[in-house]
Amino acid sequence: MIIASQKRKENIAEYLLYMWQIEDLIRAYGLDIDKIRQYHIDRIPDLDDEKRREMTGWYESLIDMMRREGITERGHLQMNRNTMNQLVELHRALLADPKFSDYSAEFYRTLPYIVDLRSRAGAESEGEIETCFTALYGLLLLRLQGKEISEQTRDALKQISKFIATLSGYFHKNEQEPIFKND
Repeated sequence: MIIASQKRKENIAEYLLYMWQIEDLIRAYGLDIDKIRQYHIDRIPDLDDEKRREMTGWYESLIDMMRREGITERGHLQMNRNTMNQLVELHRALLADPKFSDYSAEFYRTLPYIVDLRSRAGAESEGEIETCFTALYGLLLLRLQGKEISEQTRDALKQISKFIATLSGYFHKNEQEPIFKND
C-alpha cells in the first residue's frame, strides 16, 4: 500500500510491475488474509500497529476485488488493466505525433524484440506494451528465483526497459501537464 502509492507517484512502470507481484503474492497465500498477515505483513520491520491495520485492510480490499473480478487464479485487477490501457493510449498518441520522434525511434528499436517475444511465447493477442511488461515481469521472477538469464535475453530486456522507461517518463509528464490537449 505504502510502496504502491509511492511507486504510482514516481514510476508508473514500477507501480504496475509491483501490483502484478502483489496479485501473485495474494494468490500464493491462497487469498488468505491470515496467512498474508502472518507471513508477509507481520515480517515488515518498523511497522506500527496503525500501519499494520492499514496494510491488512489494503490486502483485504485487493482480495475482495480479485474474488469479485474472478481473477483468483490468473489475470489482473481491473485497476491494473486500466493503468495498462492508459499506457497503451499514450503510446499510440505519442507514435502518431511527429513531435515525439524520439519516442517513435525508441519504440522501433524495441519492436524486433517485442515481435520475437510474442512469437516465442505465443502471445499474439497481447499488445506491444503488455508484451513489454510481461517480459519485464518475467525477468523479475527469474531474478527472484536466482535463475540464469541468457545474454540475448538480457540485451532484449535492456532495450525493453529503456523503452518502457521512456513511456513511463511521458506518462508522468502527461499527468503533471497534459501533453495532448482535447480540442
